[in-house]
Amino acid sequence: MGELLLQAKGICKSFAGVRALNNVDLEIRKGEIGCLAGENGSGKSTLIKIISGAYMPDSGEINIGGKSYSKMSPDISIHEGIQVIYQDFSIFPNLTVAENIAMNDLVYNNKKTVNWKNIFETAKKALDKVGVDIDLYANVSELPVADKQLVAISRALLQNAKLIIMDEPTTALTNKEIDKLFKIIYSLKEKGISILFVSHKLEEVFSIAERITVLRNGEKIVSDEIAHFNKNNFIYYMTGRELEEVQFVPENLSEKPMLEVENLSKKGCFKDISFSLNGGEILGITGLLGSGRTELALSLFGRLPADKGTIKIRGKEVKIDSISTAIKEKIGYVPEDRLTEGLFLDQSIGKNIIVTVIDKLLSKLKIVNPKAVDGQIDHWIDELSIKSSSPKYAVKTLSGGNQQRVVLAKWLATDPDILILNGPTVGVDIGSKSDIHGILAKLAKRGLAVIIISDDIPEVLLNCNKILLIRKGELVGELDTVGLSEKELSNKLVEAN
Repeated sequence: MGELLLQAKGICKSFAGVRALNNVDLEIRKGEIGCLAGENGSGKSTLIKIISGAYMPDSGEINIGGKSYSKMSPDISIHEGIQVIYQDFSIFPNLTVAENIAMNDLVYNNKKTVNWKNIFETAKKALDKVGVDIDLYANVSELPVADKQLVAISRALLQNAKLIIMDEPTTALTNKEIDKLFKIIYSLKEKGISILFVSHKLEEVFSIAERITVLRNGEKIVSDEIAHFNKNNFIYYMTGRELEEVQFVPENLSEKPMLEVENLSKKGCFKDISFSLNGGEILGITGLLGSGRTELALSLFGRLPADKGTIKIRGKEVKIDSISTAIKEKIGYVPEDRLTEGLFLDQSIGKNIIVTVIDKLLSKLKIVNPKAVDGQIDHWIDELSIKSSSPKYAVKTLSGGNQQRVVLAKWLATDPDILILNGPTVGVDIGSKSDIHGILAKLAKRGLAVIIISDDIPEVLLNCNKILLIRKGELVGELDTVGLSEKELSNKLVEAN
């Protein structure tokens, strides 16, 4: 057991009378890779903001290197070697890589003038510490997400970081980029730097963590070495319930294909894609980012019309040249980014649910029928178990899982026959992920044809009866999931790419 670096004791915090943290303890040892796990709303973000000095605790204390603090501040936290890399990385998109890396050093050391030669030398040394090569003159807004994260890590190391807290660091990364990040985390550990990995992703937690602390509803449920955890007890600690993983098996199949795609092509995106899908099936489409999988989905939904090829729905050839045509043909689409593409965040939960069917809820005088509106909203909140005190609250007040259910409700309200979901469980916790998978299975059993686009191998393997592999815009394989293991699918994906 290593030397204790940080100890949080009895941390309590409330917001407007709502208890966010209740008597929470946390220990981090020198050179340890720890994981702070919990579902959305469990208190993870509140705790790390208290450690970083962004929030003041109502009670409790933090011990760092033998010093005790009842009140932290960002200056104290940084001085003690604590750096937090948030999900947005807190970088300046309009500045260069070098400027972003060196900025904190300038502010921290209260430098009055800028020596550009020193800035670039400082930035280069910081990148060398991480072992990466990124153009120092590049504008950060033009970098891929993975490189933005590396810039944030390099900047943290300039402050002589002893502890780097990474808040949901893999949300927007591909599997290959996650592997690269993990190698960097291991290299930091070898230098004696502690890492607190904040996540709710089971596979990643078990891949990287040496110790896990689980929060639920603002309380510490358990804290122990990784050897004392397995998949089942970890999920139970996180959710307070046992989740059963059931392999999807199609039932209630339509006699004829619901959707037939033949030689569908879009210049620069994908070419000659062919497949068929019956009602009652769930089709998985996977491939690396940039493979053309999202563009294919957008073509089927009319947002990116194909240049050539045919689409048949219920045996009838159709030309899907717009979103309105797709909706008319009873196609629904749950987008990859619910926050920017799927929801009106400042509008109410109820308005977000009915936005796609508002025309159907008008009276003969073309006036909104309040009774019909309330009935529709109440139906979908109940049907999808959307957790909120009132449908009048802004949708941005919901957890990620409940926001995703609202997007689902919005499209299910249109009564689709074909439902396309791009990354259906990105950014949602384990419990909500399991619930959403259950909802999709029920929809398929009711006769819907469902398409899941995802690079989450366990997700497509568990929830689909067949999978398409796409590489550089081409279909390179179609697999039946019966008897297919995660390792086999992973190998197929690697071979395909």
